Amino acid sequence: MAPSDFHSDEGADEPGSHDLVVRLPGNPSQVSRARRLVTTALGRDHPLYDDAVLLTSELATNAILHTRSGAGGSFTVSVRAARDVVRVRVQDGGSDGPPCACHGGAQATSGRGLPLIEALSHRWGFSRVNGTTTVWFELLHVRVPPQRRVELY
Repeated sequence: MAPSDFHSDEGADEPGSHDLVVRLPGNPSQVSRARRLVTTALGRDHPLYDDAVLLTSELATNAILHTRSGAGGSFTVSVRAARDVVRVRVQDGGSDGPPCACHGGAQATSGRGLPLIEALSHRWGFSRVNGTTTVWFELLHVRVPPQRRVELY
């Protein structure tokens, strides 16, 4: 992803955080660009990288498949990254109904995106304003303190 493809703001919330924002055409080939934005924002060594890439891919795919973004529109991906927290927002062209975290049947070929976001994220939500929908999630890196060694006999 070329630097001209995204907008960066040094974050105001946390020391060392920053935002990357990119607007993408609403076609399936752009899901990989949304994932690359996460890679640019976090780097592959970030402890939340894998979950952030997976969940961003889900939101970008939903924007294309289930909203007006996929019918010739566009969607915007925003990533705010710090060492211990990652926030991703995807704003799309809106749809007739709100996002649904419906659980499909075992044989269903779709419907797992938002339940996956619900399961893996610290918190998530959505807003609908002026015909657009923004779905977001937040991931937290929780450090577990080292335990004293206990020998079991």
